[in-house]
Amino acid sequence: MRILITNDDGINAPGLEVLSRIAEILAGPQGEVWTVAPAFEQSGVGHCISYTHPTMLAELGPRRFAAEGSPADCVLAGLYHVMKDAKPDLVLSGVNRGNNAGENILYSGTIGGAMEAALQGIKAIALSQFFGPLNARLDDPFEAAAAHGAALVQKLLDHAIWDEADYRLFYNVNFPPLPAADVKGTKVAAQGFRRYTAFSLEPHVSPTGRQFLWIKGGEQGKPTLPGTDVTANVEGYISVTPLRADLTAHDRLAGLEARLA
Repeated sequence: MRILITNDDGINAPGLEVLSRIAEILAGPQGEVWTVAPAFEQSGVGHCISYTHPTMLAELGPRRFAAEGSPADCVLAGLYHVMKDAKPDLVLSGVNRGNNAGENILYSGTIGGAMEAALQGIKAIALSQFFGPLNARLDDPFEAAAAHGAALVQKLLDHAIWDEADYRLFYNVNFPPLPAADVKGTKVAAQGFRRYTAFSLEPHVSPTGRQFLWIKGGEQGKPTLPGTDVTANVEGYISVTPLRADLTAHDRLAGLEARLA
């Protein structure tokens, strides 16, 4: 198997090292793992692409590249330049430092990389490690992802639905904020919504009198509705959420047409 890996935390992020080990297991001795990741952190860029300026690409070693762009840029660089002669069978994005559950999905560059792969017709999975008081200070806070990641991705490859729709399915995996031995299992879960918090900002004035605005996140560790990803994670389970890039509210099309008739 040929696997392309990327992330949004940057080429030197520890989570990318975890993902590389997962990918090596999946690829096997006859397979290949290629890395195209952002040269600098790209957290929060979503599905952004560098449409109005070029992206510099640097080869750092065998099958290892850094791009001055977003995760989606990295996937495009991998598919159409680095691996253009034989495209990958699978794109893995992550392992993100922090969860990409609930509304975080909409902001995440990790999700953006997997989404771009799916739009290009390639199987794609995003992987993220929830952080909390029970794992953040471990010697390896990515322990749960490292221990359970390869087996779970292999199970998805073997048993999940992989369609060929215009907006293809891809998968979002979040590992709970626990040591590996305490993970209770895996749950398929819908995207949750944290009703109790939202992104906000905090203004600051520099010593020179200029105003700067810092974007702030909110509380992450409270459950969302039953059956959703955040709840699964805080209850100790790995969450698996099938996603599509199609943002249409299909359940409202008929009603809207009737109202506007």
